[in-house]
Amino acid sequence: MAAAGAGELAVRIGVLQGEYRLLPGKRHPLTPGSGRGEPVPVPDSCRLAVKAVPNAPRSAIVGWAGDTLKIKVHAPALEGRANEALCEFLAGELGLRKSAVSLARGAKSRLKLVDVSGLTLAAVRARLAATGSPG
Repeated sequence: MAAAGAGELAVRIGVLQGEYRLLPGKRHPLTPGSGRGEPVPVPDSCRLAVKAVPNAPRSAIVGWAGDTLKIKVHAPALEGRANEALCEFLAGELGLRKSAVSLARGAKSRLKLVDVSGLTLAAVRARLAATGSPG
């Protein structure tokens, strides 16, 4: 396997930090170049670490444990129902549409990574504080 060049490494780091998204074969109107895999700035977005507790009496945000948000979910952990309920509940609490919150990792784990489109991590924390959620 060939070593990654400095530009490719910077793009990979940007992708992990949520700053850039590669769009293979598509050209963004503001990005110069050939249109093949250029980094395109992503509008405000973040990746949120979540500890989900399924089968709770009601869905609720418990609070922050360091950088991880603990959320109780009413739905059972069967056939992805708790994951769907988690994303829907979190979107509602943040005032976003359901499609703005998606599961990135952890479909079968209690520790999950959730992608939130449209808000930075600071904005997520501010909105949760404004709704009276603990943390």
